[in-house]
Amino acid sequence: MTEKILQKKPYPMGAHPEGGGVRFSFVSGSASCGVLLYDKTTGKQRRKINFDDADRIGRVYCRTVFDIAPESSTYLFFENDRLVPDERARVFPKRIAFGKKRSLEDLRAGFLTEAFDWEDDCFPRLPYNRMLVYCMHVRGFTKHASSNVRHRGTFAGIGEKIAYLKEIGVTTIELQPAYEFTEIAVDGECRHTSAAMPVMQELAEEEKINYWGYKRGYYYMPKGAYASSGDPGTEFKTLVRSLHAEGMELIMQFYFPNEVKRSEISEILRFWVLEYHVDGFHLLGENIPADLLAADDVLADSKLWYYCFDTAAIYGRTGESPYPHTAEYNDCWCYDMRRFLKGDGGMLGSVLYHMRHIPDRQGRIHYLSNYSGFTLADLVSYDYKHNEANGEENRDGTDYNCSWNCGEEGSTRRQAVRQLRIKQMKNAICLLLLSQSTPLIFMGDEFGNSQKGNNNPYCQDNAVTWLDWGGIKKNREIWEFWKKLVDFRKNHPILRPAKELRLMDYIACGYPDLSYHGHNAWCPQTENIYRHIGIMFCGKYARTGESCDDTFIYLAMNMHWDSRRLALPRLPAGMRWEEAFATESADAVRKTSSAEECGEFRRNIPPRSITVYLSVSA
Repeated sequence: MTEKILQKKPYPMGAHPEGGGVRFSFVSGSASCGVLLYDKTTGKQRRKINFDDADRIGRVYCRTVFDIAPESSTYLFFENDRLVPDERARVFPKRIAFGKKRSLEDLRAGFLTEAFDWEDDCFPRLPYNRMLVYCMHVRGFTKHASSNVRHRGTFAGIGEKIAYLKEIGVTTIELQPAYEFTEIAVDGECRHTSAAMPVMQELAEEEKINYWGYKRGYYYMPKGAYASSGDPGTEFKTLVRSLHAEGMELIMQFYFPNEVKRSEISEILRFWVLEYHVDGFHLLGENIPADLLAADDVLADSKLWYYCFDTAAIYGRTGESPYPHTAEYNDCWCYDMRRFLKGDGGMLGSVLYHMRHIPDRQGRIHYLSNYSGFTLADLVSYDYKHNEANGEENRDGTDYNCSWNCGEEGSTRRQAVRQLRIKQMKNAICLLLLSQSTPLIFMGDEFGNSQKGNNNPYCQDNAVTWLDWGGIKKNREIWEFWKKLVDFRKNHPILRPAKELRLMDYIACGYPDLSYHGHNAWCPQTENIYRHIGIMFCGKYARTGESCDDTFIYLAMNMHWDSRRLALPRLPAGMRWEEAFATESADAVRKTSSAEECGEFRRNIPPRSITVYLSVSA
């Protein structure tokens, strides 16, 4: 066998077939390092290649080696007497089931040698005002037997549910970490310490499973255990291609602890855009150079979500961005809305701001529930977290949930409590879908899935985190209400403007685009004691190309425990208000409406409810 050293070329790092050979690049602080080559079938060691000082550029050792058959070879790097898996590997050929402990042998890397037919694939590039995001865990989404898919808990399983996702209005799916990671620590693997995610605690036991995957990973490959076949790369690409064919997007979460070099993050993101055609990334971790990533030319069409962005630094201080691809993604909307939902005082000012706010030249993702914290059903069923199953004496997870159990902790047979919970979930859906930025829902919340009060199930690979699809039948009322509200939002573009509404009559039509109302029209009451408000949208400002204009829409929101009166403004001649839907039962609405005393344009809004009115021809 012959070896030939070509001109030093360290990037891209890792190992890549090139010019009839394989180019290896490895970062090491020791001169005693190199590569071990193995037979892919038998596992026997074929060769040991030692790097020397002639191969070094800085701390990078790089060499191109010939007489290697990439399709039948695997490799590990070595440093002194320690074996080191390639952190930049493109594939681990040996398939290991999820939750099974791995050895270093299982982390021998292979090579990408086959091309994928992308057909006519193209990026949908959906604007933020036309998006509805669905956050999911790849395994948990379809692992439960009730999912009725052939390939449970995999990328292919998600593909089998695309029709369902379209039915409930989803345009964009966000995956919890779906790059390769070791869910159970590997003996002998080079480990790195880092600050955990805010909702996670240090593992109490070495063997405890990391179900979520928020740790340093092998960032250049899809997770093998999430594939139904022995080819996770092809299966992931097939999923992306199928989503794009339906005009849907795929966003990936990437968690970068502090020890990951910030200069490499852009390389990782570019790789997934170019190799796997993903549509964007939700960046997690501290000190991530988000503004620099947003200004990257290759990523200019890729959605980037982070806690906040400096749009002036990214796009300049004046002028429009050609494609606003960044979006704020933080908990500010979530906790204020949760407090309003459960009836806390002094929240109206924050609620009105959050419902209309769209950051300048970028999007904003808002949500009431997510992978961390309570699900939507648990948000109205538990006052306290119940994480005992995690084995940490209920000390893990956040204590700040802003939840209310509606009168009884956990499951109950009391009909009044059950009905109130249903109404509160409907109220939550209204707040989510009638706010003007981009809504996100966590998997199963559309039909009231519960995690039994566990607000931090990072180590639960079981029925706690596996989505029980029987909830669609069990909670049909919630599921149908969700779909109704999705259609309502879709059919009324004034509810999803591209820019924040201005509370002004800037087209001189006699009405501002957005206005607030209290007991008297045009006189909102937002002092601390009030928990009710009327919000009116003027559809004449919805000239977006989708239609000439929209109707008038009035949201009557009352989170007080008693009914409250709200005034509806007078409409133009020839129009009148008509109720579109209410979260309260029809009987209760009729009962409160019959008690009106103050004229044609006032309505009694039932306690803890939202009623929506539309303008119609008189």
